[in-house]
Amino acid sequence: MNSIKRILTWKRTLIVSVIVLFLLSIFSFYGLYTNKFYFFKPDNYIFPIVSIVHLIFLYVLWFKINEEELSDPPMRTLEYVLYIISLIYIYRFVETIIILTTYHNFENHLIPSTFLPMGFIILFLNTVLLLVTFLAIVYRKEIVGTYLFDETNQHVDHWK
Repeated sequence: MNSIKRILTWKRTLIVSVIVLFLLSIFSFYGLYTNKFYFFKPDNYIFPIVSIVHLIFLYVLWFKINEEELSDPPMRTLEYVLYIISLIYIYRFVETIIILTTYHNFENHLIPSTFLPMGFIILFLNTVLLLVTFLAIVYRKEIVGTYLFDETNQHVDHWK
């Protein structure tokens, strides 16, 4: 874990996250079996919309680290929503693996030559997204702090 954290510092993690989210938002419209982009399927818009919440969390994390602020309830809510979004990321990861493993089932059909290379690129990007999402949460815990609001409220002088 420390070797990964040496390579992906918190700034690099945020940059890689934004790049991977952007690329996967584009690839959410891509059909592996047909080598075409489908912009009129409503299902293809789920990932780009969900990734907006992830981008907001990354912005809040960046802001809290730069301003040296403590965590707050809205950030906690964003992180809990990010946990649910991570389930969508895991689903997309597993779905990509299932699609790639069906390659041999369709040998008699015409499959584009870009099927495996694009499939492996999308699988790699999904893996990186899961890694940097986990790392962003780890950096939030280490740099910004935990969500112990009861303890924080005990040390506030209400008379000032």
